[in-house]
Amino acid sequence: MALSKLMRGMTRDGSARVLVIDSTEIVRSAAAVHHTSPTATAALGRLLTAASMLGSMMGEKTDSLTVGINGDGAAGKMIAVADYYGNVRGYMENPAVDPPVCGDGKLDVGGAVGRGVLYVIRSEGQGEPQTGMIALKSGEIAEDIAAYYAESEQIPTVCALGVLVDRDRTCRAAGGVLIQLLPFPAEQTVAKLEENARKLTNVSSMIDSGMTPHQIMESVMDGIAYDPFDEIDVEYLCTCSRERMERGLLSLGEKQVQDLLSEQLAEGKPDALTATCRFCNAEYTYTRAELDAGFRKMKEQQTAQENLSPADQSGVS
Repeated sequence: MALSKLMRGMTRDGSARVLVIDSTEIVRSAAAVHHTSPTATAALGRLLTAASMLGSMMGEKTDSLTVGINGDGAAGKMIAVADYYGNVRGYMENPAVDPPVCGDGKLDVGGAVGRGVLYVIRSEGQGEPQTGMIALKSGEIAEDIAAYYAESEQIPTVCALGVLVDRDRTCRAAGGVLIQLLPFPAEQTVAKLEENARKLTNVSSMIDSGMTPHQIMESVMDGIAYDPFDEIDVEYLCTCSRERMERGLLSLGEKQVQDLLSEQLAEGKPDALTATCRFCNAEYTYTRAELDAGFRKMKEQQTAQENLSPADQSGVS
């Protein structure tokens, strides 16, 4: 299985960190799973590309990051979830959206997304997830990501994202660059980064021309001393499982599940429920007997918890 490549580095004077990704295989996998139109491939591909880079900046292996867009355009809601390793999964409400191209011949991602909000959710450790949100600036995603960090987290950020869709409607190339200033950056380094950032007019074309993440980083860091940290493999990776999907069904409550099973029987269908993962379209089917057993187990666990003494519940003897 082909994997995407993500490279991470930092300026030697500690002024900024930089990430470069060739996300072509991630976007190809997402397009195959969701059967996206060319515009949908570009929109979802950009969001997945950004999320992969942002997720790889999380601090702990159990952390995760969600980037979502709620726009009023035909694309509907979009979401991408990344882990600490930069692996990512996502979906969009209307993968068939495909408005006419713009006057310059480019895919109209902004038109498909429309107006609305971009939000970022960080899940770190055992605490409550941290959420930030801004109004969309353009719906083109890269500009919105940069604006989010500047407005919500006060981190000056340059973000460039690109997805090149071929004539056969497949992803030909995709990639992204993220530059973030760190506290107290050197003015000379900032000026040079701004100058170099003007070269990032079409990241997907750079990938399509054969440039590697390392070569793109060399271009971004031209004239700036920097240290590459690593280059890691990242992929479109769903974390669904039979157990996790069952917990989702049981969370609906016993009455609603029984009502759904009754509807199945009334329509002449099997006495079972099928749950479909929205990220990878995997299907999991559960019979009435399996669901009944799940509810019994939940009740037994609840009863056992209620019967514990306060000291047992707190772990204090």
